[in-house]
Amino acid sequence: MRLVIARCSVDYVGRLRAHLPLAVRLLMVKADGSVLVHSDGGSYKPLNWMSPPATMRSVAPDETDAEAGVTEVWNVQSAKTDDRLIISIHERFSDVSHDLGVDPGLIKDGVEADLQRLLAEQINRLGEGHTLIRREYMTAIGPVDILARDASGATVAVELKRRGDIDGVEQLTRYLELLNRDPLLAPVKGIFAAQQIKPQARVLAEDRGITCLTLDYDAMRGVDDRDSRLF
Repeated sequence: MRLVIARCSVDYVGRLRAHLPLAVRLLMVKADGSVLVHSDGGSYKPLNWMSPPATMRSVAPDETDAEAGVTEVWNVQSAKTDDRLIISIHERFSDVSHDLGVDPGLIKDGVEADLQRLLAEQINRLGEGHTLIRREYMTAIGPVDILARDASGATVAVELKRRGDIDGVEQLTRYLELLNRDPLLAPVKGIFAAQQIKPQARVLAEDRGITCLTLDYDAMRGVDDRDSRLF
């Protein structure tokens, strides 16, 4: 893990175009090849990023950039597409590297882990014709709980919670923004699945085109005795 604090401007060039003007930012280079650009605000979401696999080259600025104060240019090229992240560094304040070793990954609590396993085994609860791609699909900003395909072959990303709130919707939104950059997966639809979904979270999800799905944990485990119900 390499962490660089620098005054820089950032351009994303490809299917989408975006520009970050000159400011002091944190540049994070991970061992998997991903590069993330952070500011000191805006929660933990990066301002821009390049997902792995990608290659990064540090080159000298051209004459025009050098006259503008650029001392170094990072060209981060996606290995799958023509997308590029171009970071023009004017001044570097800190540059440190750390070997973090092998991470054991996120260990979910019992119910969430069980929900994920059960939904993967009962993937048709998402709808008839759905098939599982994989559980814990890794991205540069964390693992997507379940990645699947619907009956038409479109990719579906599922975020699972015991209690679904606005933070969970925001998390799924970030995953969808990232996954939809991958031409092998796009377009990617989202499903927010939980035992209980708060009304505010449901409104936000539906406003963003995300489907909400309420899961019956007992029924999925096969311990829901319908014959003993009064209602």
